Amino acid sequence: MRLVFCGTPQFAVPTLQALLQAGHSVELVLSQPDRPSGRGMEVQISPVKQFAIDRALTVAQPEKIRNNPELQKLLIQIAPDAIVVVAYGRLIPSWMLTLPRHGNLNLHGSLLPKYRGAAPIQWAVANGEAETGVTAMRLDEGLDTGDILLQERVPIAPSQTAVELSPVLAATGAKLMVRTLAGLEAGTLRAIPQDASEATLAPILTREDGRIDWARPAIQTYNRWRGFWPWPGTFTVFRGKKLSVHSMQVAPGDSTTESPGTMARRGNRLFTACGEATWLELLELQLEGKRRLPVADFLNGVSIATGERLG
Repeated sequence: MRLVFCGTPQFAVPTLQALLQAGHSVELVLSQPDRPSGRGMEVQISPVKQFAIDRALTVAQPEKIRNNPELQKLLIQIAPDAIVVVAYGRLIPSWMLTLPRHGNLNLHGSLLPKYRGAAPIQWAVANGEAETGVTAMRLDEGLDTGDILLQERVPIAPSQTAVELSPVLAATGAKLMVRTLAGLEAGTLRAIPQDASEATLAPILTREDGRIDWARPAIQTYNRWRGFWPWPGTFTVFRGKKLSVHSMQVAPGDSTTESPGTMARRGNRLFTACGEATWLELLELQLEGKRRLPVADFLNGVSIATGERLG
């Protein structure tokens, strides 16, 4: 097929690579404009753009696409059979949706209609799901509301972080999109409308999502750490300063009558009481303005008072 590919982060690269390997002709790659990032605020090009440059593909980075006559003229000239969209970061306007004969095909990192939105992988992990998956769907003008074409389930290991899960889903999704295009070309796929009554949302993450609520059971806080690492991470307050928790684990064993947030030092280990009489063990900490430390080193520099609390 003649394709236009829209994508920006690393998650989208395996799909673009798989499309090329399957023999499709990617006539144009659309990616977000280069942005400054990092401590030095140096301009960084997106992983999709870098991959496209390395493969000598034509790349465009329009600041806007909804009202862009030049882009519209270019896509009409290309006359793609399909536009493939993977984590592009822009809503696709109606004129693009109706342009290709097979429509705009999106790879979404969840089993739709669950986890519609910008952060499906993070929220699936943070909510303690045992499985998630990828969905190939035909975009419409709603937020991840289009008809489902193909899906594949992927298990989530109990200790797996969203960062570890993302490349697994990306690789699975790349194969799924190749199968989707083959099925559309053969006429063997049946589009299935989503059941809106089963929809859940995965909104874009905010810094406040990382704040630890010690009233939650330990397993919930642990799952949120798995989902939200490295950003926004998980953090609390210790003696008036932000304390980032870079590593943690649920502590098995005795329940506690301590109020949530109460700390308990046991040798070189540090535990915090959580909701439902559970304990969380803190493994790596970073106090505001300081460097990351294993908890044993952190405890060398502070004395935990009896009954002292976090949060």
